[in-house]
Amino acid sequence: MHDTTILLDILLLLLSAIVVVPLFQALRIPAVLGYLVAGVMLGPHAPGPAVDLKLPQLLSEFGIVFLLFAIGLELPLSRLQAMRRYIFGLGLMQVLATSTMLGLAAYALGLPPEAALVVGGMLAFSSTATVLKLLVERGETVARFGRISVAVLIFQDLAVVPLLTLLPLLADPNASIPLALALAALKAGAAILFIMLLGRFVVRPVYRFIASAGNPELFTATNLFVVLAVGWLTAEAGMSMALGAFLAGMLLADTAYRHQVEADIEPFRGLLLGLFFMTVGMALDLPAMEHEAGTIAGLTVALLFGKSLLLFLLCRLSGLGVATSLRIGLLLSQGGEFAFVLIGKATALSVLDTRTGLLVSSSVALSMAVTPAIGAIAQRLAQAIEARRGAEAFGIETSDLKSHVLIAGYGRVGKAVARLLTAHGIPYVALDLEPQRIATARGEGLPVYYGDASHASVLRAAGVERARAAVITLNRPDQAQRAVEAIHASAAGLPIIARAHDIGQIPALANAGASAVVPETMEASLQLAGMALRSAGIEASAVDSSLREFREGNYGALAERRATEAD
Repeated sequence: MHDTTILLDILLLLLSAIVVVPLFQALRIPAVLGYLVAGVMLGPHAPGPAVDLKLPQLLSEFGIVFLLFAIGLELPLSRLQAMRRYIFGLGLMQVLATSTMLGLAAYALGLPPEAALVVGGMLAFSSTATVLKLLVERGETVARFGRISVAVLIFQDLAVVPLLTLLPLLADPNASIPLALALAALKAGAAILFIMLLGRFVVRPVYRFIASAGNPELFTATNLFVVLAVGWLTAEAGMSMALGAFLAGMLLADTAYRHQVEADIEPFRGLLLGLFFMTVGMALDLPAMEHEAGTIAGLTVALLFGKSLLLFLLCRLSGLGVATSLRIGLLLSQGGEFAFVLIGKATALSVLDTRTGLLVSSSVALSMAVTPAIGAIAQRLAQAIEARRGAEAFGIETSDLKSHVLIAGYGRVGKAVARLLTAHGIPYVALDLEPQRIATARGEGLPVYYGDASHASVLRAAGVERARAAVITLNRPDQAQRAVEAIHASAAGLPIIARAHDIGQIPALANAGASAVVPETMEASLQLAGMALRSAGIEASAVDSSLREFREGNYGALAERRATEAD
């Protein structure tokens, strides 16, 4: 007879997720909380069947690995270079400031210096799995606040290396901490360089060969091998597997295989990441947490408030707007999954006592559990701030954006322009004055802001001096003319394409500084005429030539005639 214990545990895990998660989603509660509750139900401290924690813990680690790989696929090296000041600037400041603040607080509460250092360091990290899952579910990984949040999380993953190195040194008073940290940093740098070279000279050629074989199963197997192999390499170098998976995703982000790779790993990522949250729920010691409920609740509130406030201030010092700083601060206010790893190691080395480990792990788990609700509150607050304060709310948060298109007006025409720009990989910033329209777009993670395009301060906040072009799609002629004048005055050499209702609006917009004016009614007439000519059997090239001649020769004549009639 085979031992069916493992099979029974797997069945219980799957059944719990199948029952609880859809119920939570039907109640419009985030799936993350559903997985946490499902894990609590199967934990050793809850009534009913208990699942051995070793197997799901092993598998759940791969959930974070696949999630970071998917995020890496969305962040090619060029985009990461543009984010470097947030990774090594804001990320570094966040880790140093937060670990110092929380370490001093732990020391003030009576912990010895070594324990306070470890507690401050581990609580400085946020939950990569929780935050990225929320961003992915809402389609906000490419939104401004989402990209900066990812940048901070990337640095936090890097910062895990020295803290893991510090743990055995803190337990050994004779060890040389500076030397060990220097060796760890050198080892990590060598591993990252090796992975980048491996990707350029080995991984990409291998993918070309595998793709040419035309075997979907082999392609999927290659994806799994690359993710796990690079994760193993970084783990051997003393870093996290998740960081290695992120680097592997970056290696493939600029290749033609990106979308197929992403589709292949999607099922693994979702299932294993859900399993991670179930293991967090299973690890919660409910009786002990109940006994220390007041202390845990107080520590959790202090953690969430302290981290969010500090990160908000750091974001503002980095030049980010109020709304973006608020979302980043609240979204990254929780403790992270690496805290559970660090607590286990620190307890085993007697750097932390059992009660402190319980209090910290419980507070981290509780902070992760309430993150979806905090994220929803942050979204509503940010939208309200943007609607009330306009461009002042997002400040200079386009400072790392260049060669983008500025769209004035995000109505029917503006949305169509934005979609086409996105389809061709061209970034844009859109300004509008309709709060509901802006709220809807911001909810989708789109770079649409409240602001009057005829105000110079708004245009500066939208990065007009670094834009490649401006498109004016405003419905009212007077607003459109003022916007063209303001943009031309702020960036004289910037191409400005303006929408006009008819021929009569062309002279005013051209005199205001528009490089090109497209009369909406006339263009609709030309499109209809072109379709009629093609339906009559006229060759497409002849039709295109006629339309081009009409545009070049008659727009000006018609505009001049209309202007004369008006006089």
